[in-house]
Amino acid sequence: MTAELHGTRVALLATDGVERIELEQPRGALHGAGARTEVIALHTGEINARQMDIDPAGTFTVDRTVADASADDYDALLLPGGAMNPDQLRTDPDAVGFAREFMRAGKPVAAICHGPLTLVEAEVVRGRRLTSWPSIRTDLRNAGAEVVEEEVVIDGNLVTTRGPDDLPAFCAALVAQVARARTPQFA
Repeated sequence: MTAELHGTRVALLATDGVERIELEQPRGALHGAGARTEVIALHTGEINARQMDIDPAGTFTVDRTVADASADDYDALLLPGGAMNPDQLRTDPDAVGFAREFMRAGKPVAAICHGPLTLVEAEVVRGRRLTSWPSIRTDLRNAGAEVVEEEVVIDGNLVTTRGPDDLPAFCAALVAQVARARTPQFA
């Protein structure tokens, strides 16, 4: 384990239906770099994970509800996908406001697959360059984003990827982006 992100706290905003690998693999990369993570969800207890949006894939313990969380308590935000997860988050005012806080503060925000849907609802993708799962690209374009077909896209504080196949590159970009944000020259 390196200490590159020692002392860094990252919020993992997810709820029932989260794609397991999209929460688990970035969380492991963050832990491996020395960051602390917390699962922030719509409810207390546990959230149910999925594999390929269909098969049950265990649970994750919730550390805090989004209603009780503030972007001020974290250095970065991860928005994993799965189709059901962001569809629920985007209808919750607290979740939408939480994501908006990170974007407005210029803190690193990383979104995987369907994860950018919460950012669409937060009205923070206009003029931003990003990628996503193919089925939500029209939503992103309609919200004013420039959508590209690339493995990982970094636009200022925003890091996005298409889906699980891109996770190795995404995890490396996420750790690097959070590390860069800790230095004064990050913009």
